[in-house]
Amino acid sequence: MFTDRTNFAANLRFACSTHPSVAGVCREIGINRQQFNRYLSGQTLPSAYNTGLIARYFGISSEDFELSEMRFRAMFESPDGAGPRAADTPLSEAFPGDMRRLRAYLGYYELFHKSLSWPGKIVRSCARLRERDGQVEVKTVERMYDQEQEFRQVSKYLGQAAFWRNRLFIVERGLGQQPIVCETILMPFGEYQRNYLRGVTIGVSWRRENLPYSGRTIWRSVGSDPDLRRLLQSCGVLSEKSRKLPLPVRRYLNEPENEAVTAS
Repeated sequence: MFTDRTNFAANLRFACSTHPSVAGVCREIGINRQQFNRYLSGQTLPSAYNTGLIARYFGISSEDFELSEMRFRAMFESPDGAGPRAADTPLSEAFPGDMRRLRAYLGYYELFHKSLSWPGKIVRSCARLRERDGQVEVKTVERMYDQEQEFRQVSKYLGQAAFWRNRLFIVERGLGQQPIVCETILMPFGEYQRNYLRGVTIGVSWRRENLPYSGRTIWRSVGSDPDLRRLLQSCGVLSEKSRKLPLPVRRYLNEPENEAVTAS
């Protein structure tokens, strides 16, 4: 933990001066502006957790704030100094976006989408959104069972989530010997904006020669502490008209394309 409030505050003020506004910095980091002002003025020091959030945002380490003002400025102004480091890219800067609003969607979900691999079927899987080290991690699990072909498969995906302009953007990488990357965009809507999130997923079909696809998906929130065993057991492939599907799910996934576009 830091002991020199004046030094930390001066370095933080300089870091903020490299961005258009302090308000924007606070919003993107997810720290209250009033609290952030106390850091800037040297009235108080942030916790280790908040220091990590701030450092990650500026592309530096927490320890860099301990540098003298001169060395800190030199680090920012050098070609290989602060800002996106070797491990960072313009894409990484897109995550997590508006963390304050994104936190409202942390927890577990049931996921539903029509399957290109199983025509006429809907896949039900599960996912968790968890905040960790200033980012929101996404983990998705699919369990497939084709009784006719005596086929079983468990697929896992890891990724990150961002919130921009009232939309959730999720990019995931499939784990395994033949990994893939897929993207999901979810749209909070109407009275169901906390319980159901609808949108589209873009990826490839592993049973159809890796053909690309884009299809509707809808996520149902099941809270922050569900019965995980039961949640996993419910994953699988269901008929499009199965009564095991919640009504909002059946309506969204089965409505005609033109109606879905109009509703969106």
